Amino acid sequence: MTILITGGAGFIGSHVVRLFVEAYPNYHIFNLDALTYAGNLENLKDIEEQPNYTFVKGDITDETFINKLFEKHKFDSVIHLAAESHVDRSIKDPLAFVKTNVIGTMILLNAFKNLWKDNFQNKLFYHISTDEVYGSLGQTGLFTETTSYDPNSPYSASKASSDHFVRAYGETYDMPYVISNCSNNYGQNQFPEKLIPLFINNIINNKPLPVYGDGNYTRDWLYVNDHAVAIDLVFHKGKNKETYNIGGFNEWKNIDLVKLLCEQMDEKLSRPKGSSEKLITYVKDRPGHDLRYAIDASKINKELGWQPSVTFEEGLNKTIDWYLNNENWLHSVTSGEYQSYYEKQYS
Repeated sequence: MTILITGGAGFIGSHVVRLFVEAYPNYHIFNLDALTYAGNLENLKDIEEQPNYTFVKGDITDETFINKLFEKHKFDSVIHLAAESHVDRSIKDPLAFVKTNVIGTMILLNAFKNLWKDNFQNKLFYHISTDEVYGSLGQTGLFTETTSYDPNSPYSASKASSDHFVRAYGETYDMPYVISNCSNNYGQNQFPEKLIPLFINNIINNKPLPVYGDGNYTRDWLYVNDHAVAIDLVFHKGKNKETYNIGGFNEWKNIDLVKLLCEQMDEKLSRPKGSSEKLITYVKDRPGHDLRYAIDASKINKELGWQPSVTFEEGLNKTIDWYLNNENWLHSVTSGEYQSYYEKQYS
């Protein structure tokens, strides 16, 4: 089997690429990434010489390039992770999110459809999405696979649109697909614009910890390694034209998460208890901020036997240890030095 994984140099994508390369030596994994700010090939240094792995630098919004790539390699399946994913960036530049998340997905769908046309046997287009397409919950309730879409940010609207196009291609062209919608991921190799790696880095450097509003926004947190395992299961065992919600059964208010992080960081850095918590700074809320996300992951649990392997406290502890043991990686990312790796390795 020849599989194209888009966005495979990113945070979640790199974990998925590694799992597939190592677990399935008879598959050939092509990792397509544009290597924008969040794509980092250093995340995959340990597998880059594997015979069943090929990296391709390219942009999913380049239709001519994508069509030639599909014609050349005849991908049996696509696992589509490439996306603009940071809500704050989407507020500042929504059109960039439409271009990548909507137009880019459409170009991939067309290339896949045109390659196989009426012969989709043993083919699959797997689209990875987010729980943010469902909008915001109140104090109770959970997102299920049948929850109506109600996106509130340009990011979530762009992902909702791409989800709809995948389903439309399934119905119109009978193209086989699966979709999964995940909750907030955390773990090693995450670009430090997201909450947990940002705050780890800020605590290390005694910088303020900016918490939006009153800090009572609630999220469901999913360890990235557990997400990669879930993607593997959905890819191999998920039912055609079905959606699977992947969550950590793990709700935390932002302020409670930050305080736990501060507590663990003080202990690991041998600082007086409460030192890091003093860095918390409440900042002006962002527009359209959703109050609460929470996923009902019972479908993937019952049908595919998936469940998280670690508690949040365990996963956070592992995550902090990784960043503290890989400060060179953190420095490379925050300084921008990592962006030269492709030229050194592949030019």
